[in-house]
Amino acid sequence: MAQFKESKDNPLFHKYGFVSNTGYILRKIKQYTPAALVYGSVDMVTGAVMTYLWTVLSKFMLDLLTSGQSEAERTHGLLILLAAGAVIALVLRVAKSVAGAKVWPLYIQARMGLIHERVEKALTLDYELLEKPEMLDIHERATRASGSNNDGLEGMMHILQDLGRNVISVAVCFAAVIALDRRLILALTALTVGAFLIYKYTVNRDKKEVWDQLMPVWRRIGYMSRATQDFDYAKDIRLFSLSGFLLRKQRKIHESREEKIDLHHNMWNRSALLSEGLGLLGKLLIYGVLLYAALREQDKLTLGNFTMYLGFAVSFSGSLTALLQRFGDYLRESMKVDDFRSFLAQEDTDPADPLPVPENGDLTFEFRDVSYRYLKAEKDALSGLNLTLKPGEKLAVVGLNGAGKTTMIKLLLRLYDPTSGSITLNGTDIRRFRKADYYRLFSPVFQNVEIFAVPLIENISMRPAADSDREKAASCIEQAGLGDKLKEMKKGLDTELLKVVDEDGVDLSGGEKQKLALARALHKGAPVVVLDEPTAALDALAEKQLYERFNTMIGNHSAVYISHRLASTRFCDRIAMFTDGHMAEYGTHDELIAKNGEYARMFEVQAQYYRENGEEADAE
Repeated sequence: MAQFKESKDNPLFHKYGFVSNTGYILRKIKQYTPAALVYGSVDMVTGAVMTYLWTVLSKFMLDLLTSGQSEAERTHGLLILLAAGAVIALVLRVAKSVAGAKVWPLYIQARMGLIHERVEKALTLDYELLEKPEMLDIHERATRASGSNNDGLEGMMHILQDLGRNVISVAVCFAAVIALDRRLILALTALTVGAFLIYKYTVNRDKKEVWDQLMPVWRRIGYMSRATQDFDYAKDIRLFSLSGFLLRKQRKIHESREEKIDLHHNMWNRSALLSEGLGLLGKLLIYGVLLYAALREQDKLTLGNFTMYLGFAVSFSGSLTALLQRFGDYLRESMKVDDFRSFLAQEDTDPADPLPVPENGDLTFEFRDVSYRYLKAEKDALSGLNLTLKPGEKLAVVGLNGAGKTTMIKLLLRLYDPTSGSITLNGTDIRRFRKADYYRLFSPVFQNVEIFAVPLIENISMRPAADSDREKAASCIEQAGLGDKLKEMKKGLDTELLKVVDEDGVDLSGGEKQKLALARALHKGAPVVVLDEPTAALDALAEKQLYERFNTMIGNHSAVYISHRLASTRFCDRIAMFTDGHMAEYGTHDELIAKNGEYARMFEVQAQYYRENGEEADAE
């Protein structure tokens, strides 16, 4: 199991380290594109040999030119060396080009596999975590760590290949230069390490003060892009003259981004200036040592050897600098991989030994002294709830906005887990079941209906069209009151919804979306139906009629109806009245009216409105 250190700035962030991340990247390449390891190795070795090939050949050519052989012999020898060098260089170049061309798309393919893992994690992540700012930041970091060829995941793949090439080059050049003067090696190494420390300091500061600090800014930029360009916002923007207001907001966010980008460029400009100075000093040392050696050992240091040592010394300095700088780049990308792995490491709250969910229809849910408090809230959104939903029972959950109704539903659906207390299914704490199994017990219809840019049948069945029961889907659409709309669609069930993907896609009105959601719930046919104010956009009488029709459709299934309008809940077996996070009253409609409490007062206020509208409807 990978070891990591906790982060102080984000409790969800883990620091794995570059050694662990290297093993992780290699394992993922092997998992998704094992051929990339072969092509990457070929590119790495051929690239290293090409850096010093002509340095070695030049030494032999100069030695041949300054030898005592005849002109014909020297010419013959030079032709052989040139021919051999050209053939070797051609073979190396072709091998490197082919390997490089092959490995790039393979690295991209491996990154796509990792992106799939990230998306899968995002789709299955605990719903409650999605509201945490720390999780939003970690997800943004993970997205950017997997979002391009040169950052994070794929960046480490490419740089790892460069590091291997640089290691080979440094090793060969080191062996050559140390034969000349080991003190030169020490001096060049010291200067290069100094440049690397400057580089590493800049990398770490850049990550901490720019990269990490930009994550909330990127999220705000993404939101403003959606708000200013999304069709759903367009009416409000125009009718409330929000364009100037939004542009100022967007400009302010971009200004904060530019401040960080300016800091980024200033840091790297200073780093480059210092590194160039150390590099110039290194070159002066190389020429100084070689000239001293040439004057001291004129007989031993031939022109060919002088050229070779010069080439290897310059190559050593350049390769070592490149090695250390690329290692600095590697550390930077490794820190981004930390972000990616931190997101994937978020654990599911499913039990290690889940129990099977009851398969029969006799399901009893019980809230036992359940309380829930939202993150950083000062008080509980729901407090001390004791409530039982019996098999086949129709329960109405009513109250004003903010009374705790939706929180109660999210707890029942296990989108949230209680802060205290427990919820049981047939006597077993629902946390003992796998979430995916538990979710299958519910057919939910939420107030905000989400339509997917896929064919109508897939929006109803929530599975591929080829695996969908077309007759069942059409029947559910008809029962939900969307039959006339279906008849208008030229492609019927295969009609694409929304224009995001298909320009011929069909957009639905608010009421049609709600009917589609009801059809979706009917199609799932789960033992428990939950309606969380899906008809809020309808008038009171239309809501009442739709609820009564839907109640007939679901038959003996258990159901929970949430509404802040009371006349639509009279057909329910029990009514739970919520006030300020508490269940204030519980009973049948007649019992609560007789009690003459909060429910009765709220009903009387609303009943007059219903009667007035009812009279108008009858007159029409």
